[in-house]
Amino acid sequence: MTTIDDQPHDPDNAPTQPAETAALSMAPVAEPAPMPAVKTRYDGVAMLFHWVLAIAIIGTFSVGWYMADLPFSLTRLKLFNWHKWAGVTILALSALRLLWRLWHRPPADLPMPAWQKLGAHAVHWLLYAAFFAVPLSGWAYSSAAGFPIVWFGVLPLPDFVPKDKALAESLKQLHQLFAYGLGLLVLAHLGAVVKHVVLDRDGLLRRMLPGRA
Repeated sequence: MTTIDDQPHDPDNAPTQPAETAALSMAPVAEPAPMPAVKTRYDGVAMLFHWVLAIAIIGTFSVGWYMADLPFSLTRLKLFNWHKWAGVTILALSALRLLWRLWHRPPADLPMPAWQKLGAHAVHWLLYAAFFAVPLSGWAYSSAAGFPIVWFGVLPLPDFVPKDKALAESLKQLHQLFAYGLGLLVLAHLGAVVKHVVLDRDGLLRRMLPGRA
């Protein structure tokens, strides 16, 4: 008695694989596309805007603080001119920085509690507002006081408002208020940076420093 295993096998009668299935089994398997790298740092242009504006704002604020109580003199007039030129430069750089920020997505937020993230974003956008409010109020104050701005002694700038002594005094106080507000925002920003560097140690400062990640 013969079993199925004892029966001779005819290769011609062996089951065949469909051509499409065979072709698919022999085709190379495509590897999945690599995931885009997660952005962890600001780009070079954003870093340049950040540090140039930081130095300019601290320097201009310091000069403004120093010259406010100086007696009328040629030195005081020169410092006032340089202070106004620096303010207009900060205004122009702030506009360029804002345009760059709107067209170039910053790196994702670091892990932190929701209230800290909300506070960080609030201070960030308040700083942007102050970058415009401080120089614009100073420009208007200079116009109302009857001292048109000639940027670096070359480019005359238009007056925002007509000459008006009472208006000039009000704008002076507004300019000082905005400047002090900017100073407080800068201190809050620096305090947050110190916290991230000393306590959290989460690499926040490296995101705004040149070099490798």
